[in-house]
Amino acid sequence: MSTSATSTSAPSTPPLGTPPVGPVGVWLIGARGSVATTAVAGCAAMTAGLHAPTGMVTETAPFMDRGLPPLSSLVFGGHDTTSCPLPKRAEELAAGGVLPHGLPSAVHAELAAADAEIRPGGPQPGDARTDDELIDAFTADLREFVLRRGLARAVVVNVASTEPLPADGAARLPASSLYAAAALRAGCPYVNFTPSTGLHHPHLTETARASGLPYAGRDGKTGQTLLRSVLGPMFAQRALAVRAWSGTNLLGGGDGAALADPAAAAAKNAGKERVLADTLGSAPEGEVHIDDVPSLGDWKTAWDHIAFDGFLGTRMVLQTTWQGCDSALAAPLILDLARLTSRAHERGLSGPLPDLAFYFKDPDAEAPAALGEQYAALVGFAERLGGGPTPTGRGDGDPEDVPSEGESA
Repeated sequence: MSTSATSTSAPSTPPLGTPPVGPVGVWLIGARGSVATTAVAGCAAMTAGLHAPTGMVTETAPFMDRGLPPLSSLVFGGHDTTSCPLPKRAEELAAGGVLPHGLPSAVHAELAAADAEIRPGGPQPGDARTDDELIDAFTADLREFVLRRGLARAVVVNVASTEPLPADGAARLPASSLYAAAALRAGCPYVNFTPSTGLHHPHLTETARASGLPYAGRDGKTGQTLLRSVLGPMFAQRALAVRAWSGTNLLGGGDGAALADPAAAAAKNAGKERVLADTLGSAPEGEVHIDDVPSLGDWKTAWDHIAFDGFLGTRMVLQTTWQGCDSALAAPLILDLARLTSRAHERGLSGPLPDLAFYFKDPDAEAPAALGEQYAALVGFAERLGGGPTPTGRGDGDPEDVPSEGESA
């Protein structure tokens, strides 16, 4: 199986803090899903001045003048296996209260333009193409997108529904890995916002390392785990012994349906449990249960029950309830990650980007697990992207992997 990626020439380093020349593509895997539709509509709304950039970290003061591509420069396209056009999907989301009433009409032109750039995904039932043929087809779609729209670069972001982890020894790559391989082959940075395998497949490990491209993931941190990454360090820092930590998620929509599969749910829960183990020093007893409730649509409720010991063994309990809209929580993070990863590519970084762990349950590289430490690392990363020493080389900072002038990056 060939999974080699086409290398690209290292970009010349732009002046510090200077936005990129030319538009930047955001190629979404799962481009007609709720998260993707919300991201496209939201970007159009903010660009037009219809809504404030609430929830966008890259629109706050520490990230200004760092050379990130402006929201107005982002051009959207992607792959999907469904045919519902984005304007129609946006209308459905508005009817469910996910998008503001009237927004789909106000940004119809932008939604239609993005929908025109969506290509059929796969593999579809009955598709006889090999993995390599599918990767080639997806790669061609990406390259044509970049050329057709005159893009400076494109970032691939996986926002598709969670897939089960592949079985040991499986003959075929999972769909998420096919798309990830296509991103590498097309010379595009890659972000995995899902718990699906993506670049974590053993067949892609060396290809990713040799590609000279930055990448980040996996599994976006938007709700229950975001809260856990704050509360876990609190218990540890106050020397309070956590005896048990259990949780329940009730959710609907496409993600709820996908996570009704126990194998997909197991992939999702692994990241949630890892955050607790990393912040507390060991995993407490307890499990997370995920229940599909179709009537909830894009909304979800996450409940946590935390049993802990205080001074002299006094037993206490903390319970939390998080009620939110997954798409509205995730969409601004997708735009943040696309901008940050694009800038990292422009500045010559390659390999995993540990400073983006702020956004993920299960970061691609070693990084602190506490949200406060992750945020500090993210701010430092932004400073280096736009106002400090040129952050050349691999995202993990390995000096042996810093490219020389003109070397592929």
